[in-house]
Amino acid sequence: MKLLIITAVQEFGLEVKKQLKENGVQTYSYREVTGFRDSTMDAVETNWFATEMNETTSLLFFAFVTEQQTESILLELNRFNLTCEVHSKIHASIVPIEKTTN
Repeated sequence: MKLLIITAVQEFGLEVKKQLKENGVQTYSYREVTGFRDSTMDAVETNWFATEMNETTSLLFFAFVTEQQTESILLELNRFNLTCEVHSKIHASIVPIEKTTN
């Protein structure tokens, strides 16, 4: 059993839900969170909004999944990121679970 953690801007929420469903993940949790990026170190020409602190409405997903599901989901999310035309991407991490309670 693995813990899958996914973060994405709110606009990608339907894509994440689609990938979870297509990969057999029937139970998961998600919550709206505020994503934060400190762009004080960015060059002026790349900082379009000319502000130092950027906040974005994002989603944070959690799901307990099998090893097979993690590989498939990560593959599909990477494919989506490669075809995505915006700067923001879907980020996913896998955490091994040592013990659980029932």
